[in-house]
Amino acid sequence: MEIHELYSHFLQSNGVITDTRKIANGQIYFALKGGNFNGNTFAAKAIEQGASYAVIDEVEFKTNDNCILVDDVLSTLQKLAHYHLKQINPKAIIAITGSNGKTTTKELVYAVLATSFHTHYTKGNLNNHIGIPLTLLEMDKKTEIAVIEMGANHQKEIESYCKYVEPTHGIITNCGKAHLEGFGGVEGIRKGKGELYDYLNQRQGLVFVNGDDSILLNMLKERSVCEFISYGNNPSNKYNSKIIIENPFLKIQFEDVEIDSNLFGSYNYSNIMCAIAVGKFFGVSNQHIQNAISNYHPENARSQVIEKNGYQLILDAYNANPTSMQHALESFAKSSAKKKIVILGDMFELGAEAAKEHQFIAHLATQLKFDKIVLVGNEFNKTTSSDAVLKFLTTTEAHDWFQQQDFTNAEILLKGSRSMKMEKVVE
Repeated sequence: MEIHELYSHFLQSNGVITDTRKIANGQIYFALKGGNFNGNTFAAKAIEQGASYAVIDEVEFKTNDNCILVDDVLSTLQKLAHYHLKQINPKAIIAITGSNGKTTTKELVYAVLATSFHTHYTKGNLNNHIGIPLTLLEMDKKTEIAVIEMGANHQKEIESYCKYVEPTHGIITNCGKAHLEGFGGVEGIRKGKGELYDYLNQRQGLVFVNGDDSILLNMLKERSVCEFISYGNNPSNKYNSKIIIENPFLKIQFEDVEIDSNLFGSYNYSNIMCAIAVGKFFGVSNQHIQNAISNYHPENARSQVIEKNGYQLILDAYNANPTSMQHALESFAKSSAKKKIVILGDMFELGAEAAKEHQFIAHLATQLKFDKIVLVGNEFNKTTSSDAVLKFLTTTEAHDWFQQQDFTNAEILLKGSRSMKMEKVVE
């Protein structure tokens, strides 16, 4: 079936779905394959449960005319998303990637733009080869600007997304030590994330760049990218501001407005400045920018500050890598709290660098002289540290210890990779 024919079915449907457990009447089921499942086997069930069609790529599962046979379900989903995007034709498509801060940046950029434009954006963590096309297919014809988050853990991934997202504007938040294993080291990360710059350069697109980040500026220079807008603390940037207060929440002065955020730590400064730069470029007023950023509250264990049982918890446990861990520790060290406690969980996907990077973080935490340091996980347990550092193999062990402590008037930083589920320590 040709894409335009499938698209006519899509227009008459209630959207697309990839999970038979969540099917609503009139949706089109795409039978994707994963490491432990074959969506084709659920095609008949999907139709029984109310799906109008099931898109499959194995002929033996074509039980009736409501099963649409294609060469590859995933590529068909992506092609359909691209076709839909072309029909909507928003005035701008902003792609956001980076090692750290891309979700917070995406949320802030959306909040700012949504004050003045009909804006569509990536919800949650739908930032991969499945989530991105699903996000595009949720756009309606009123959409003026789309803000699309792109996650990646290997080279050529961002390049593949650009082919069907076709961004007109782009942001790389930074190139830190994330997914070292998949990218093949730090240079591999820069090359992989730089695929967004490559695409925009070829298409005369516009880059928003943190002008205080020499790595990103060098990446632009290497590609001879001359069309960019810089933001940051340095007055040489097109849009710049200064930090008034850093802890517990960032407060900045930008032009004629003071912006009180609900974000912890100086490492969120560039995320806020990016949203300001994008807003200014698209003509959003300073008042709208101020309101949007001030009213944004982080969720999902991303730099959340929670008052709990007499102590203040900085819950930053959605994910972690050596760069984000270092920034969080250095920001936390500047806190004025009388009693500062850090509880850190293992960082994943570091490959051969795992031992070195965990040792670096353990050493850094000790150097910063927090009142209590707690390390959780297999990798952190292999590090060498002073006897004052507590180590637990599991979050369960750390939780049992935590329940016996009195943390009245303390400030606690809790951070680790998503798989560690560090929030269990304080539950």
